[in-house]
Amino acid sequence: MVPNAPEPPPLSRRERQILDIVYARANATAGEIKALMSNPPSDSAVRSSLRILEEKGHVKHKQDGARYVYLPTVPRKRASRSALRHLLHTFFDDSAEDVMAALLEVRSPDEDELARMRELIDRMRREEKDR
Repeated sequence: MVPNAPEPPPLSRRERQILDIVYARANATAGEIKALMSNPPSDSAVRSSLRILEEKGHVKHKQDGARYVYLPTVPRKRASRSALRHLLHTFFDDSAEDVMAALLEVRSPDEDELARMRELIDRMRREEKDR
């Protein structure tokens, strides 16, 4: 997203499901997307949703022979940060502590991950001191 740019139109449940698949795979055809969907709609409904996602600016396509291959327009890292900000605000009242507690309830990190988390926290503390 461009700073101060208007928010993109909201996504329907199906559009979100399709976009999640495109991000998870980095690119996908309509057939691949449909195969990965739970309770998939018709082929034409998947293609229609992809067209809408393209109109909303979430995906673009490239032609590969007779097929269209869809790719996200926003880099995965930037999209994940935007989604996390939304999740943090919507479900956790902007509390990083509550997000971390929920994350640790869902999945326990291994020792290597814990060490990297400690390094991130230490780096943030140092950066805060330097400001």
